[in-house]
Amino acid sequence: MSGFVSFVGSGPGDPELLTLKAVDRMQKADAVLFDDLSSGPILSHARDDADLVGVGKRAGRPSPKQNHVSQLLVDYAKTGARVVRLKSGDGGLFGRLEEELTALRAAEIDYEIIPGIPSAVAAAAAAGIPLTRRLTARRVQFVTGHDVSGKLPEDLNLPALADPDATTVVFMGKRTFPLLVKALHAHGLPLDTQAMMAESVSTPDQKLHRATVGALSAQLETEIGTAPALILYGPLAEVGNV
Repeated sequence: MSGFVSFVGSGPGDPELLTLKAVDRMQKADAVLFDDLSSGPILSHARDDADLVGVGKRAGRPSPKQNHVSQLLVDYAKTGARVVRLKSGDGGLFGRLEEELTALRAAEIDYEIIPGIPSAVAAAAAAGIPLTRRLTARRVQFVTGHDVSGKLPEDLNLPALADPDATTVVFMGKRTFPLLVKALHAHGLPLDTQAMMAESVSTPDQKLHRATVGALSAQLETEIGTAPALILYGPLAEVGNV
């Protein structure tokens, strides 16, 4: 007997940003394995008798090992359960989706992937700006700000990330942003490049802070905070001046 796993992107945190398909799968699930940022009101869509299992990973905090999370998915599905793996934002963006898919394929368990609204898109919407700009920002690039050890990845394509004509979004990068900015400046990115840090996007605790990359880097040298955040920089439009 084998169950079925639905990988569901929960969006950035606002339960109203869930897709209809995401809500349907949660209402039908026997078990929901959820990320930290997918908890709270979003879980109200799960059945009262469903197993709710927190498997989220947060920088600097004790977190479940990835192989343990993958094995949980397999174990639940082997009981014949309908399982939802609830991932914040969109599961295909820095969500370790591939490792979990590999485990299911090895166990011959069927699955589906339901996309969610990425936090970068929600942050731009909250700020009232587009991620691209005609003539000045034709390209958008997403990058993670830390590797498995929590440090700035050593294999970043710094010339591409220093491109002044691209909008760059840094996920999970508050701790490493000062070091990243030093490297980007060495590759030609001006320190007065526009930047925005978006914390707790789409939740009641949301904060949007506009600055330059230089000023934001200096701020994060001494003040990091615990709120989840992403950082955008490049030719960002001013609100009302797209």
